[in-house]
Amino acid sequence: MSASLILILSACLFLAMGVPVAFALGFSTLAALTLGSSFPLMVLLKETFTGIDSFPLMAVPFFILAAELMSGGSLTEVLLRFASQFVGHKRGGLGYTNVVGLTFFSGISGSALADAAGPGSMMIRMMDKAGYDKPYAAALTAATAIVGPIIPPSIIMIIYALQDESVSVGTLFMAGLLPGLLVAVGMCIVNWRISTRRNYRGDGEHPGWREIVHTSIRALPALLLPVLIIGGMRAGWFTPTEASVVAVFYALVCGKFVYRTLEWKALPDILARSALLTASVLIIIGMSASFAWLLTIEGLPSLLAGWMSAQDFSPWTFLIVVNVFLLLFGIFIEPLPGVMVLVPILAPVAAKLGIDPVHFAMVVIYNLTLGMITPPVGGLLFVTSNVSRVPLGALVKELKPFLLAHAVILMLLTFVPAISTWLPRALGFK
Repeated sequence: MSASLILILSACLFLAMGVPVAFALGFSTLAALTLGSSFPLMVLLKETFTGIDSFPLMAVPFFILAAELMSGGSLTEVLLRFASQFVGHKRGGLGYTNVVGLTFFSGISGSALADAAGPGSMMIRMMDKAGYDKPYAAALTAATAIVGPIIPPSIIMIIYALQDESVSVGTLFMAGLLPGLLVAVGMCIVNWRISTRRNYRGDGEHPGWREIVHTSIRALPALLLPVLIIGGMRAGWFTPTEASVVAVFYALVCGKFVYRTLEWKALPDILARSALLTASVLIIIGMSASFAWLLTIEGLPSLLAGWMSAQDFSPWTFLIVVNVFLLLFGIFIEPLPGVMVLVPILAPVAAKLGIDPVHFAMVVIYNLTLGMITPPVGGLLFVTSNVSRVPLGALVKELKPFLLAHAVILMLLTFVPAISTWLPRALGFK
């Protein structure tokens, strides 16, 4: 039996057994090296460490730390209050606040799981107390939280740029803004429809102008962090990796000296949480790198790319096929290993067909991210179910209209490339 066949079959077996994705990929690589290859087992360790031996990856722990610092500095409450003053008084107002608040926070966290576990869990409790159905609040939170990896800064975009040299991190950051806002609008439309049908009331009167000005000024330092990151990269002041360090410094200053809610004694816990999350991300990246290396050595990417080229697909047909494939693939595997394994295979084929690499990148990233809320395996569903204490079955039942909205948005991203490419080009990113 060939190593590639053992690799794929064992990976499917380990995932079906419920083994965490990182270890499923590592164990399947180990099995393929042992049973179907002449390479020494040391290759597994070498390629795992090679996968994380990259200077641009330094941005990952720093962006994670920046998000933890901002959360520790009560940023979540500030952003939710800022969002609530504009939409909280409307019918379904807390639902809109949930969407707008998570969209703002995604410009800091870069992680869907962090959005759901942090501000998302707070909004679920608030919506439950205000009379919203708790499963609906949890479904809205899960469906909206996937803007985390789409609106910059984004960990998955950093990893994607490492796999496809034709796109840069800065370009992908800018490309994610409009799709992220489109997702927010789509979730608001679903919330409007359901809130009208179920008569979910607003949470009070419209605040006065003085209160709006005060709340907006208080939220301004937090809202400026994404602007600082993108603007600094565009102006050439720093690279994406350097921008992550600037984000940490800015978050520390905001939490300690602007909002004055970040205590020095909280820093050890913040650093520990950041280290644990960073370690989990890097383990996934390292194991995915060894898995992808063995696939490449066995020639599977070349075979698949050759088969796709031989089908004489048009660009649009190819994108449809990729969408279907990624939707199925994303059900069983997380976005980060999905990018590590699939982008080196699919991106060159897309380039040969004349598909804009930035457009293709956003289709892949959004598609794989959708897998986080696709039953039965979606990791974001389990996190949201856990923090909200809503049974998974009830959450999935409420999720159906949101999945339909995401499918429509995916089609728009697929067939309207300008949604992804216009803003980076307009701002001079290459």
